[in-house]
Amino acid sequence: MSKTRVEWIDFVRAIAILTVLYIHATDGIFIISSDAILNYTIYSRIFNFASLFIGRIGVPFFLMITGYLLLDRAYDDERVRKFWSKNCKGLVIVTIIWAIIYAVSLQFIAVGSSHVNFSEARNLFFSHMWYMPMIIGMYLSMPFVSSALEKFDPKTIYQAAIVFTLLAFLLPFITVVLAMHGIQNVNIQYCLGFSGGVYGIYIIIGYLTKKDLFKKYSSKSMGLLAIVSFLICVLFQYYAFTLSYDFFLWYEFPFILTGSFALFELCSRMKTVKAFPLVSFLSKYSFAVFLVHNLFRLPLLPVVVQLPFSEPVKAIILWILLIILSYIAVVIIYRIPRFGKYILYMR
Repeated sequence: MSKTRVEWIDFVRAIAILTVLYIHATDGIFIISSDAILNYTIYSRIFNFASLFIGRIGVPFFLMITGYLLLDRAYDDERVRKFWSKNCKGLVIVTIIWAIIYAVSLQFIAVGSSHVNFSEARNLFFSHMWYMPMIIGMYLSMPFVSSALEKFDPKTIYQAAIVFTLLAFLLPFITVVLAMHGIQNVNIQYCLGFSGGVYGIYIIIGYLTKKDLFKKYSSKSMGLLAIVSFLICVLFQYYAFTLSYDFFLWYEFPFILTGSFALFELCSRMKTVKAFPLVSFLSKYSFAVFLVHNLFRLPLLPVVVQLPFSEPVKAIILWILLIILSYIAVVIIYRIPRFGKYILYMR
């Protein structure tokens, strides 16, 4: 194992991919069983709401890792071209390859079950691919953002990040709250320019974490912030449900930001990581698993959804199966000479 590896970064990356698989398993079960939603117990609903928070921390973790590792670098013209060649070109090619793989695979998958809404299943099959153009755009801008940040004191960047965060997270939240109470079409105008929007803010938070901007806050306060964020996310979703308001928890929700940030900051304070060989294994293949796992989700859904268990149990079963099958698949693919590393974007 390389001595240059940062153990807690591998830990966060491992948690990130596991939570992504978790949200896709949970979403798969609850969306594919949508016809039975009126029969869900209160415990199933709370499980679903809690799972959405847990699952939504994965992408922020990946983005904050990106900011932590890539924004604190010096770039010149030559390094920019090398960065684009090494990262962006490969990501574009991999995205096209996997879009084709999924499009072809979908034609060979038959879901012969009355319990499955196949139109929803089709959407689920491609549901994770939105991440690819987003991260490619972020990577294209990374050298310029890094060079700009280099000229300013981290405290100044921190102050700007607060303003951008209020615009990107708080104003949409206010709009949602007003809509929930019948005040529709309140569109608060703002423009974040070249900031990258909410995803760019997650990346900047990763950078500020590396600059130790948040070390002044105690671990106890960070833990409390994470717990409060989790509870608010769950209660807000339940409140929206009681109002029959179709609320979708996504990454612009302010308490996804605060919760994922607090957990990321707490992880950055870890001195050592237990069971690091396992953590390192999960981390090493994390992006490859992200690319591959949906090939297993759709075929497994009609099988798991018919098991004689509650939705939460089915979701856990599907999640475990996705972890096992996806990691087995990427390890096998990775070992194919002159093919595995390239198609899985592993370097």
